[in-house]
Amino acid sequence: MLNFLISNDDGVTAPGITALAECLKSIGEVTVVAPDRNRSGTSAALTLDRPLYCSQLENGYYRVSGTPCDCIHLGSHRLMKNLPDMVVAGINKGANLGDDVIYSGTVAAAMEGRSLGFPAIAVSLVGKQVKNYQTAAMVTAKVIQYLRIKPISADILLNINVPDISFDALKGIQLTRLGSRHRADTIVESKDPRGTSVYWIGPPNEPQDTGEGTDFWAVKHDFVSVTPLVVDLTAKAANNSLESWLMEFSETFRE
Repeated sequence: MLNFLISNDDGVTAPGITALAECLKSIGEVTVVAPDRNRSGTSAALTLDRPLYCSQLENGYYRVSGTPCDCIHLGSHRLMKNLPDMVVAGINKGANLGDDVIYSGTVAAAMEGRSLGFPAIAVSLVGKQVKNYQTAAMVTAKVIQYLRIKPISADILLNINVPDISFDALKGIQLTRLGSRHRADTIVESKDPRGTSVYWIGPPNEPQDTGEGTDFWAVKHDFVSVTPLVVDLTAKAANNSLESWLMEFSETFRE
């Protein structure tokens, strides 16, 4: 039996994490450690300026007063009896496509698990008023079962986005790359009751890079999108092209 550590950024009572946990109980032991409230958009933040509080709910889930990454640390190092065999983040309410992965607490939780040495996947359900959490849960279970047969490289985590449709309506699964969104101004300005200007970060822009092969294209056409991500942000492919640049720069560095 596998030991799963499950977290999210929508909060411990979100329907997605319950659907995921209930589904994975059929193939392993499940420990749910999640934020006490919605922490979407927190990316890889850790809570360093105050203590974390943790309590256990009646259903056995752990509620933590911190970020998704806090939950992965606390769950793997203190709350689980044994180390997790896999970290699973989700099921997120809404997409984590393209640039979303930079800000996503869901993806960050999976990345934190991967950086701690555990296989990890992030799962999101794509739609405006999502409801087919069971579809995403079934996809997740099938991915995990296949990973047991054919593991992937240890430095890779999978970012999975599932269209908000029934499982039978899915056209299949595609390996994708990250698309991108328009970089338009989304700041919404308003006034508080005292007349002071306040600002809101608005909703994400419409996607820009959505061609075939991107995660946006796959889910739009009813495919499950699977995008491999890595924790190591080094642009290894640029090493050769930057070598001469750095050599020339080093000669003038102390001038």
